[in-house]
Amino acid sequence: MASATVDGFSQGLVTPVAGFLVAWLGGALGLRCTNRSMHSKGVAKAGWLALGSTSIGVGIWTMHFIAMLGFSVAESSVTYDGTLTAASLVVAVVVVGIGIFAVGYLGARRPALLTAGLLMGLGIAGMHYLGMAAMHVGSGVSYSVPLVVLSVVIAVVAATAALWSAMSAYGFRASLRASLIFGVAVAAMHYTGMAALNVELGEGHGSHDGGGMTGTELLVPMLLGPAVFLVVAAAVVMFDPVLMLGEEWEDPDTAPSSGGPAGRTGRRTTGRRTSGRQRVGRP
Repeated sequence: MASATVDGFSQGLVTPVAGFLVAWLGGALGLRCTNRSMHSKGVAKAGWLALGSTSIGVGIWTMHFIAMLGFSVAESSVTYDGTLTAASLVVAVVVVGIGIFAVGYLGARRPALLTAGLLMGLGIAGMHYLGMAAMHVGSGVSYSVPLVVLSVVIAVVAATAALWSAMSAYGFRASLRASLIFGVAVAAMHYTGMAALNVELGEGHGSHDGGGMTGTELLVPMLLGPAVFLVVAAAVVMFDPVLMLGEEWEDPDTAPSSGGPAGRTGRRTTGRRTSGRQRVGRP
């Protein structure tokens, strides 16, 4: 069998840049909500974790399929199975959610972070390769095993690093740094996985007609829902003063149990200098 000519950048830099921005947004919202959950209890805690994990899962899924809008094969049409495409979204949200809830309830300790990072990384990789399984192209596809392994390692290491960065330091800037790490990693994982792909062509090298819908027919409408969700999630975060302005918690029972200044004092400082009237020994 001959190998097809694969182009992952048929739309130029539009799809990679747009995909990265969506992954960054989903990561920023998800990691910020996860951080916020460390200072909540009961239903509120579960709600923040659910919003965070869904934001991350939706972000990586949306990034993947935005990037796939720029994928083309010169000798074959590319279509997608709608059921498997939707299933890849469920996998992303559920597996990432397990990891986020683990770190949310077990705290920012090393075992919890490693477990959550592993699950998040596997969720990212699982979503990617299930999404690729939804693609019909040529007479079949094969993968370079070393590059597949590398893509999974990138996903796991980066997810762990992003969680550690978000949980070990508090504040908007820390979450921003973590989300940038996460966005770059998701994009790197995606394009490493795509580099592992080899599309095989049968005799005649004709177009593949395996059913399904084209990217424009299926992906564009499907991307609308996740995009709206991310906008709504961003609005929820923006209207929470703790997340946006760094307001502090006075109740030591809701402070993080480990890591960061909050675990030592029961409240976290905003970095502003203490006024002279608040210093010991001054009137």
